[in-house]
Amino acid sequence: MHLRTRLKQWALTASALAVVSAALPGAAVADTGDRGHHPSDRGLSAVIRYTEYGIPHIVARDYANLGFGTGWAQAADQVCTLADGFLTVNGERSRYFGTDAAPDGSLSSAATNLSSDLYFRGVRDAGTVEALLATPAPAGPSRDLKELMRGWAAGYNAWLRKNRVSDPACAGADWVRPVTALDVARRGFAVSVLGGQGRAVDGITAAAPPAAPAAGRAGASGPVPDPERAAEAARELFAAENATMGSNAVAFSGSATANGRGLLLGNPHYPWQGGRRFWQSQQTIPGELNVSGASLLGTTVVNIGFNDKVAWSHTVATGVPLNLHQLTLVPGDPTAYLVDGRPERMTPRRVTVPVRGAAPVTRTQWWTRYGPVVGGLGAQLPLPWTAGTAYALNDPNASNLRGSDTALGFGRARSTADVAETLRRTQGLPWVNTIAADSAGHSFFSQSQVLPRITDELAARCSTPLGRATYPASGVAVLDGSRSDCALGSDPDAVQPGVFGPARMPVLRDTPYVANSNDSAWLTHAERPLAGYERIFGTIGTPRSLRTRGGIEDVAAMAARGDLTVSDLQRQQFANRAPAGDLAAADAARACATALPGDPEACRVIGAWDRTVNTDSRGALLFDRFWRKFTATVPAARQWKVPFSPADPVRTPNTLDTDAPGFAKALADAVAELRAAGIALDAPLGAHQFVVRNGTRIPVSGGTESLGVWNKTEPVWNPSGGGYTEVAHGTSHVQAVGWDGGRCPVARTLLSYAQSSDPTSPHYSDQTRLYAGGRWATSRFCEKDILRSPALRVVVVRG
Repeated sequence: MHLRTRLKQWALTASALAVVSAALPGAAVADTGDRGHHPSDRGLSAVIRYTEYGIPHIVARDYANLGFGTGWAQAADQVCTLADGFLTVNGERSRYFGTDAAPDGSLSSAATNLSSDLYFRGVRDAGTVEALLATPAPAGPSRDLKELMRGWAAGYNAWLRKNRVSDPACAGADWVRPVTALDVARRGFAVSVLGGQGRAVDGITAAAPPAAPAAGRAGASGPVPDPERAAEAARELFAAENATMGSNAVAFSGSATANGRGLLLGNPHYPWQGGRRFWQSQQTIPGELNVSGASLLGTTVVNIGFNDKVAWSHTVATGVPLNLHQLTLVPGDPTAYLVDGRPERMTPRRVTVPVRGAAPVTRTQWWTRYGPVVGGLGAQLPLPWTAGTAYALNDPNASNLRGSDTALGFGRARSTADVAETLRRTQGLPWVNTIAADSAGHSFFSQSQVLPRITDELAARCSTPLGRATYPASGVAVLDGSRSDCALGSDPDAVQPGVFGPARMPVLRDTPYVANSNDSAWLTHAERPLAGYERIFGTIGTPRSLRTRGGIEDVAAMAARGDLTVSDLQRQQFANRAPAGDLAAADAARACATALPGDPEACRVIGAWDRTVNTDSRGALLFDRFWRKFTATVPAARQWKVPFSPADPVRTPNTLDTDAPGFAKALADAVAELRAAGIALDAPLGAHQFVVRNGTRIPVSGGTESLGVWNKTEPVWNPSGGGYTEVAHGTSHVQAVGWDGGRCPVARTLLSYAQSSDPTSPHYSDQTRLYAGGRWATSRFCEKDILRSPALRVVVVRG
């Protein structure tokens, strides 16, 4: 290196360090609480160092100031998405957008703005989040977390006050407004109940007592859900293959790595648009916290990430974070129910929603000792409220505002043992597993979820006829709400009543690998299957998804090979192997001549396909379209000739049943579909699987859930537009992390959809182009690396 270049680097480093040192903020102002007013930003400030791809490294003296810098930086990248979410949690979507439009689905399953508003206004009117904030830790949030929320709101507001919104999605909109710390907490509450009340918003807000029964029929029960149909509906509702979120993660212990230290690869599959996107940052309070990774928008902490000693990721778990109580109603009064023969009245919550250009809408929700009465779990699982029966939803995460404290504890952890201790102490994760590795060579898996305390014994003793069908099929328990001896009870080590304590959670430590791809904990390590947990956590000895099977094949082979490094993790992420192709393409090609007589081209293309979903793979698109049609129309039991065996769960079932009714039609329909769209059967995948950013096509690799691809991509089919022209959800924030004995972790990261949803931002699609090329960002964690960034930009933000 030339002397002049070295002198320039030294000068830059010294200058940046001087700015950081001089600008580190003083102590935060005292917490005056949140009473609906905008928090004061007086005295709050932070230093933000931006490096490549617009990744901010936020330095502050304490948690309030760190929150300030984080809120400012998130607003700079995602102000429209954030503002939209704050409208949601305050129940004001109908006021600005009308009642019938649909929210983006990031904060609940509500089908319309009105349904969303009725639910979130109900939460607001009941003071639910205020009560949780007032609950002392550990059952309630810590003071550090409250300070982060207070600072985040102040930072967001300061950015709004000092900057012009450039994103056309909300530029000049009157619904982009300052927020409070309570708004930030409400957003955290919405994330916590996504798997429970959030899944049932339409059922909660539409539930209404039946009309008065005819004389002499006060006890008539009315329609009853068919248990068999309800069981299948519940299974589909909670099946990983139907979810809009998922993930892969693997941690390798030192026994499998080149240097005896741990490795972690995290690959969450989340929506590419809307409020459930990730956002990258590094958060530093000198001497207290130094963590890098990704946050869900609107959260104050790093949700998945790493520090100099520990790395962790999450995968969406199979535990069912809700249950139902079937109520026996008082004859003649459908708003009262019996418990041990004594009547209890439901509590009405009258909710009024303002509506754009129309009169306000008022509805009544009905609440019980168990939770809200619900008219169904989605359209596919109706739960009729009749003269004799109603159903109440129990969601223990409606009492849980601790998830960010769990993430904060991970950020401060120095080992996987600290990760385990954080899970034991905070008990805050509502719907994910945790996979972690550390620099000492430990691997760790835990399905530590806040779940209703439904033991198999309780389910056997207290399930109604409906529950006896739904619980084995899906883990959704339906208990007899008329008996107090069917209450959930408590574990002595649980921080809140009615949930499992840490001692009951599936855990696996220090095996050569621990891996999860959204199946249950059973095959976290193929040679060390986990068992002994209750059905509500997930299944044991049942078929695994092709993504789980392919992932275990890959990571088990990697662990057996040994000498692994971060580069091996990077190769695994973009290997783009399609396990369904390995299992079925050759059989499909052999049977093709009979299925498609006179069309040898299709047979040749499938036979020649390289079984990957790289952008240059020819035949991948044809097989993809065939496989989707085949698996959608042919029952799982008829797809394979060799059935599933619990003794060989990774390699079974296998051997495609080409005689199955529907095989030939699925193949013919796929061929016809591509030709009708003007797409060559052997076209390279990237020519017809792409996203468009600012008028430029960016090809996207990866494949759908049913293909079993690690690098999952769920694209949107638009044959008139050229094939798959957008990604709904899939690979999002990826991190490959290890350690080499130095002070800095060895980390590579990638945010597939980039930092900003603003098309005018330079960071709207820069990492999408990285993703398209299978390339990564080198993480700048240590000071020396941050200050050497050629893109370094230092910003001091103050209230």
